[in-house]
Amino acid sequence: MARSSARLDPQLQAPARLKLMTMMTAVSEIEFATLRDALEVTDSVLSKHVSLLASEGYVKSRKGTHAGRRTTWISITAAGRRVLSSHVAALRQIIDGVD
Repeated sequence: MARSSARLDPQLQAPARLKLMTMMTAVSEIEFATLRDALEVTDSVLSKHVSLLASEGYVKSRKGTHAGRRTTWISITAAGRRVLSSHVAALRQIIDGVD
């Protein structure tokens, strides 16, 4: 049997980070407040998740203005997409055998 290169990533084990990453695959970038509201977390919790993912190179952020106010925009990187894809493939392999 061939071994798969799919692997679980420890940084994506937290449900909020996995959801954050999957949400960002559908958009080019997302406003911090929109992401916070969708994940139903506080600013500080989201900031910690984004900082960790950014330190791994999975996401990047930029400052900008929206509706006349300063905001932060978050986007997934190519490396983040690859890691997420591998993580999801590994999850699928794990649950494949479940009845």
